[in-house]
Amino acid sequence: MLEGMNRNDITEQIVVARLQAGLSWQDLADAIGRPVVWTTSALLGQHPLPVEAAKIVVDTLGLDAAAVPVLAAVPMRGALDSPVPTDPTIYRFYEAVQVYGTAIKELIHEQFGDGIMSAINMSVDLQKKPHPSGDRVVVTFDGKFLPYEWVSAAER
Repeated sequence: MLEGMNRNDITEQIVVARLQAGLSWQDLADAIGRPVVWTTSALLGQHPLPVEAAKIVVDTLGLDAAAVPVLAAVPMRGALDSPVPTDPTIYRFYEAVQVYGTAIKELIHEQFGDGIMSAINMSVDLQKKPHPSGDRVVVTFDGKFLPYEWVSAAER
């Protein structure tokens, strides 16, 4: 049934099956014992699932078992339809980085030194915070600091 299908096709099947089953992303995260942001990202095609987790998702959503190795394969990460995202929710993150990115970069260098925040060794959390003027979205990126280490050819 999945012959010739790609990761995008399976992602679409996951989204449809989840909605048809009345399951939340949190329900699926609980089923595989992983954080909800990571699980959602993985099921949308941005991370490989461990084989056992892929089997649970496939069984839970009633998908063809042939989807398991595709879900477990390393995906092409970070692929959006356009260089500047057009979805309003995703665009607001892009906009926030455009406005605050240089300040965040300066503060990282000032407080940690010359380096970057890892997106590989990272956790992401999303919380809903009640506020008198309207609920707030709290997104936390918790990434390991990676200092730049300049090594000469002789030191390698």
